[in-house]
Amino acid sequence: MTTDHPFPEFSVREINVPVHALSRFEPLIGEERYGELRRVAALTSHRLEGKTVWNLSSTAAGGGVAEMLQVLVGYIQDANIDIRWLVMAGDPEFFYITKRIHNRLHGAAGDAGELGPNEAAHYTDIMAANLVSVMSRVRPGDLVLLHDPQTVGMAAALAEAGARVIWRCHVGREGSNEWTDEAWWFLRPHLAHCEAYIFSLRQYVPSWMDESRVQVIPPSIDPFSPKNQEMFQGDVIRTLRRIGLLEGGGAGAPATFTRRDGTPGHIGRRASILPEGGPPLDPDAPLVIQVSRWDRLKDMTGVLQGFASSMVGRVDAHLALVGPSVADVTDDPEEAEVFAECVSALEALPADARRRVKLVTLPMEDIDENAAMVNALQRHATVIVQKSLVEGFGLTVAEGMWKAKAVVASSVGGITEQVAFGTGILLADPTDLPMFGDTLAELLTRPDQIAQLGARARQHVLETFVGDKHLLRYAQLIEWLVS
Repeated sequence: MTTDHPFPEFSVREINVPVHALSRFEPLIGEERYGELRRVAALTSHRLEGKTVWNLSSTAAGGGVAEMLQVLVGYIQDANIDIRWLVMAGDPEFFYITKRIHNRLHGAAGDAGELGPNEAAHYTDIMAANLVSVMSRVRPGDLVLLHDPQTVGMAAALAEAGARVIWRCHVGREGSNEWTDEAWWFLRPHLAHCEAYIFSLRQYVPSWMDESRVQVIPPSIDPFSPKNQEMFQGDVIRTLRRIGLLEGGGAGAPATFTRRDGTPGHIGRRASILPEGGPPLDPDAPLVIQVSRWDRLKDMTGVLQGFASSMVGRVDAHLALVGPSVADVTDDPEEAEVFAECVSALEALPADARRRVKLVTLPMEDIDENAAMVNALQRHATVIVQKSLVEGFGLTVAEGMWKAKAVVASSVGGITEQVAFGTGILLADPTDLPMFGDTLAELLTRPDQIAQLGARARQHVLETFVGDKHLLRYAQLIEWLVS
């Protein structure tokens, strides 16, 4: 393949994912559900004999797509299916453009920059620079799943080469506005070359799209991953001391966890915690956390301000806003800006409120270690918050519910699919900060309600959002494509 774009060839990276045994699920989901999983896995393997399933994404770490692929690829390999994962490359301008598309698919302006002919040309150039490396791997008849706006520009070339191309959209908004219309205008020429489309919610499918080519597949959690596996209370406390959040320091035996490949792991790195020099938290103090990327749509500053305005003087609780180290996220140029906004909001708080709030950025050098840190934080929390302004799905909600935690979350997007009646508290208006703060303060005075919500939440996730359901839906998609 020859190119005349101004960029050198980008060599895509193949991510090696350890095989995860499907048999793990049997004790958890029961014999009947496990039997169906094995039956469908065998049928799908037969259907795909001689073909490879490729996944293309824009990053190997730092977001929900990367976490989902770690699960999906690992378990599908155990079904005797050749499934691979490639990560593309791009320059800073490309990621500004795709972040703009991401925001507008959510109905928000983002940086209000252009999505015109110049941006379309730059996007196409980056696609061409990646395609040389991709096309050397993909064969006619292979299935290619392109994840989110960053990769869909490769659809035409892959389809022309004989691949079966599917676009997986992990974001969206119910209804349309000028911003969603602009994003779809940008993407639609590329989407025309896909055979099928996967959305997390039916409401996110644009009205012009052919419904017969659409599949709805909600994401799921892997209960055995470092982020969700059972964790002894001693390891929870040792982890939070090691990263610097709880008093007691990092002395003593290291906290342990099981890596995705089954080998033992240890927590060794520290988090970056603001305010600097502040005292670590008392392990017995109630703790509210929100874990997410530093994204304006997650409204970390709103969580901070709502907590500070309603909690001080009413409940002796603390707040930790937790996200990835901004230096380690390559596909989101706004992360550093949003984190800086959170720092400014923290510094503007009165002294008594400021001492109750921690901004925590977790190191990303070791993805499994990072996930174990999140696991410990969620297990130690009294209440888990996800106060997004809009949300594609927000699987951090199900992750918190899996740990039998009471969740307070916005009634937006995929969050409403996860929080059933009696399994958590939904905020009708996520922009109403006094209501958010009052709801949180009232809940923290009711330990019995917290325990009841948590117990119902875990059972709901087991029945609805554990990974075998996700795998079955992908098998149905493959069956539809190849039959």
